[in-house]
Amino acid sequence: MSALYTDTPAALIENDQQALQVAAELAQAFAQEASVRDRERRLPWAELQRFSASGLWGISVPKAFGGAGVSSVTLAQVIARIAAADGSLGQIPQNHFYALEVLRVNGTQQQQQRLFGEALAGVRFGNALAEPGGKTSQVRTTTLTAEGEGFRLNGRKFYATGALYAQRIPTSAVDANGVQHMAFVQRDAPGLSIIDDWSGFGQRTTGSGSVVLDNVYVSAADVVPFQSAFERPTSVGPFAQILHAAIDTGLARGAFEAALQFIRRHARPWPDAGVEQAYHDPLTISEIGRLAIRLHAAEALLENAGLALDRTRLAPDPENLAQASLAVAEARALSTEVSLSAASKLIELGGARASLAEHGLDRYWRNARVHTLHDPVRWKFHAIGNYHLNGQRPPRKGYL
Repeated sequence: MSALYTDTPAALIENDQQALQVAAELAQAFAQEASVRDRERRLPWAELQRFSASGLWGISVPKAFGGAGVSSVTLAQVIARIAAADGSLGQIPQNHFYALEVLRVNGTQQQQQRLFGEALAGVRFGNALAEPGGKTSQVRTTTLTAEGEGFRLNGRKFYATGALYAQRIPTSAVDANGVQHMAFVQRDAPGLSIIDDWSGFGQRTTGSGSVVLDNVYVSAADVVPFQSAFERPTSVGPFAQILHAAIDTGLARGAFEAALQFIRRHARPWPDAGVEQAYHDPLTISEIGRLAIRLHAAEALLENAGLALDRTRLAPDPENLAQASLAVAEARALSTEVSLSAASKLIELGGARASLAEHGLDRYWRNARVHTLHDPVRWKFHAIGNYHLNGQRPPRKGYL
C-alpha cells in the first residue's frame, strides 16, 4: 500500500473558504506556463504534484472521514478556477472526484474509511471507464471475473483522463451477471498498462489515453457497486456533469480574461476616445459587454446547479434528483456555448497574431472545442425541453 502514496503528503484543507483561496493561488501559478505546456505537450507532473499536495484533491471527502466535505458549489468553483488557468489541469481531477462520489454513495464504511484516507493523503485516482467500439457510449464489455477472494479484470479502455498520472485507476467492469462495478485498481497491478496515446488538438496534457487490463487481479475490498447508483435516485449522474460544466465555465472565464489583457496590450488607440477608452473602439466594447453578460449567466447557472445538487446529496429523492439534473444540464448547455464563443471571440478581437506561438491564445478554443464534445449538448436541451413541455423527468444517466 505504501507504493500508492506520493513523496509529498497532502495538506489538509478544512473548509470551503480555504479551498477557494488555495485554488486561486494555484491558478495564478499554473497560468504562468500554460501556453508552453500546451504548445510542447509538456506533461504537468510537477504541477500535479503541487496540485494534489495542496489538499484540493481531498476537499470532497466527507467531514465524517476527516475531509472538508465542501459544497458542490465550492467544488465546481475550484475546478473552474483551475480550468481558467489551464484547461487540462482543470480536467485531470474530474474523474478523481467522480470516483470519490461513487464511493460516498455506494461504498461500505470500511471501503470509505480506507479509500477516502488515501485521497486525503494525496493519492490521485484516474479513470478507466469509457470503451471503444460499443454501439453506445454506455456499453461496457470489460469483464470482472471472480477468482478466490478477488476478481480478474480483462478489457481495454480509452479516454482514460488522469490515469497516466494516478496511483489508483477506478475501472468500470461487468460481472458474470452483467452487473457493472467500479474496481479501484492499483497502478502497479500486474497486467495493467497505461498507454499515452492521447492526440487531441485540445486539452493536450490531460493524459486521456488508453488503459489495457490483461487478467489484472483486484481484491474484493477494492470493488464498489456502480450500476446501482443509477437504479435508485442518487447524485452520481449530475455530480459528474457539474464538474464538466465547471471546466467549460472556467475555460470561458480564462478566454474572457485573456481577451481583455490582449486587447488592452495590443489594440490601436481609437481616435478621440477618452483616456479610459483610448485603446478600445465602440464595437470591441460592445462585444466584450455581450461576452460578460453570457459569462456571468453561465457562472450563475453553475452556482445554481451546485445548490440543487447539494439538495439531492442531502435528500436523494426522485424530484430532487430531477431538479439537480435539469439545473446541471442548464449549466452544461450554456457553459458549452459560452466557452466556445468566448474563445472564438478572443481570436476574432485579437486578430491572427493571437494564435501565434508567442501568445498561444488559440488554446482556449482548442480546449473548449475538445472538452465540450465530451457529452452531446443537444441531449441537455432535449432533457430540459421534455421536462418543461411534457413533464418528463430526465433519465438517470451519467451524461445527465
